[in-house]
Amino acid sequence: MESIEITAATVEQAIEKAEAQLGLSRDQFKVEVIREGKPGILGVGGKGALIRVTPITPPERDVVQVVTEILDTLLRLLGVAGKVEVLSDEIPLALDIKGDDLGILIGRRGQTLVALEYVTKLIVAGQLKTWLPLNVDVAGYKKRRYDSLQKLALYLAEQVKSKRSAITMEPMPADERRIIHLTLADNPDVTTQSIGEGENRKVVILPRQG
Repeated sequence: MESIEITAATVEQAIEKAEAQLGLSRDQFKVEVIREGKPGILGVGGKGALIRVTPITPPERDVVQVVTEILDTLLRLLGVAGKVEVLSDEIPLALDIKGDDLGILIGRRGQTLVALEYVTKLIVAGQLKTWLPLNVDVAGYKKRRYDSLQKLALYLAEQVKSKRSAITMEPMPADERRIIHLTLADNPDVTTQSIGEGENRKVVILPRQG
């Protein structure tokens, strides 16, 4: 897949637009910022952000074995008894840690799992000398969470449609916001956007204009 250019009001909105357009998550493509967005004065003279995104090509090595060994090592260092199962050896790699009493690896609202996945990616990148898209789950937690978010998004979209007023969801990490955006991307009655900064970034579902 070749590089494409995306425009939006801000760089972050352009990245989210790229995720929806490509059907990829943020760690599956490289981002080159060509132009930062400028708001203009009184709404006049502003310029949108422009980015170039390039899907990441997987390396030649046996990455599945590398990632599995890294996760096994992390589990051993954490003193957690779990078995790493490969769900998909296509890019992005998908792995699930099976076992009993693995709540410690998930944490509150999945925050520990987010950290575990990020640390795994850092170590993998250090060994392979490239950033590798991968998804780490624990006992199917992410799948259940994503299924729940999809149902919630559809329910809230109906509320927005019937009441013709926007609904702001609770703050979510980027991968969960992406689920909301993708679920409602083709909805004829509502549209979505992200607001806020950092950990307080959240999705707003609005009635579609026109």
